[in-house]
Amino acid sequence: MRRLAAAPILALLVVCAASVAFAQNPSGGRDELLDHMTGTWNLEGVTLGQQTHHTLTAEWVLDHHFLRLHEITSANAPANEKHYEALWFLAYDDLSERYVAHLFDVFGARFSETLGYGPRKGNSIFLTFEYPDGPFHTTYEWLPESGSWRWLLEQKDKDGKWTTFADFKLTRAPAPR
Repeated sequence: MRRLAAAPILALLVVCAASVAFAQNPSGGRDELLDHMTGTWNLEGVTLGQQTHHTLTAEWVLDHHFLRLHEITSANAPANEKHYEALWFLAYDDLSERYVAHLFDVFGARFSETLGYGPRKGNSIFLTFEYPDGPFHTTYEWLPESGSWRWLLEQKDKDGKWTTFADFKLTRAPAPR
């Protein structure tokens, strides 16, 4: 008899838990600004004074909650360009009303332990990473008139001044034939 009486209470708890989970992320992770980043991009610009040529592929993963960015040195990059590869996971958190980013790259675990957080300002996402060696800013700016993105990375130097670490332009890669 006690089991039968507990069944409606258990069902109510399950419904309440599902409602709380939905309320924490009612959009289901969808973000119209990040939707513009899906696809394959040519990423070109400068990193610490050196020309950079990468390919970036962005796709929604984990039930459309995260945009996974796979960045890798382009196959047609100059032979002397240092190889780089990274996975970024970028998402919007409705509850805290900010974006969150997690970076994994060829430099290993030390820098992957830090998450980036930040707001949207117009067509830009402004993230701050508090790395062990100092703060770092990453700004993704959607440029609708050209259908491209600007990706600006800045770091604070030892004198406390913000300097450009990298400045990239992302343009859509042509569809494979």
